[in-house]
Amino acid sequence: MVNELLSRNREWAESQRKGNPHYFEDFAKGQQPEFFWIGCSDSRVPANVIAKQGPGEVFVHRNIANVVHSSDLNLLSALEFAINNLGIRKVLICGHYGCGGVRASMESHHHGLADHWLEPIRRLAAKHRTELAQLADDTARQNRLAELNVIEGVIRLSETPILRSAWESGLPVRVHGLVYNISDGLLRNLECTATEPMLSGLR
Repeated sequence: MVNELLSRNREWAESQRKGNPHYFEDFAKGQQPEFFWIGCSDSRVPANVIAKQGPGEVFVHRNIANVVHSSDLNLLSALEFAINNLGIRKVLICGHYGCGGVRASMESHHHGLADHWLEPIRRLAAKHRTELAQLADDTARQNRLAELNVIEGVIRLSETPILRSAWESGLPVRVHGLVYNISDGLLRNLECTATEPMLSGLR
């Protein structure tokens, strides 16, 4: 299996060099991505592919169900690096319909460590139980919860000291919420954008 991957890698590297002899030489000089993408680990939602961005154009953090935890040092370190070192001013939180993590958060049986990770989504479902109960079926409820999880992520991210400091310094950072539909390949704007901390910055 490893040999097969190495073989495919060599083929890919050679094809890039044929198209541009300086392809890897240029990348070795550094990166200047335009977007910081916070997405789900789901293998069907690769940021560069669905946003039609090339290598070096998107700085990516992924986790199960694209949850924004205020204690997630991995995410916070990536966010800080994106803003302070890479100069990124566009942050995208992207969830997706048919998310296994969101579905698991609504199930009653245990999922191991994932249950701890998904706890914020369960709390979100409880907060919006009336709205979710009015929807037609489980699929509709799960997809709506996926949207609510993104919106909550925008709010949570806007409250981090990293973004507060950036905005206080006058940096024009914007945090946007998107959702991806695996069934048709399209991204949808959830019309939630934070340009300052907390709910006052959400519109």
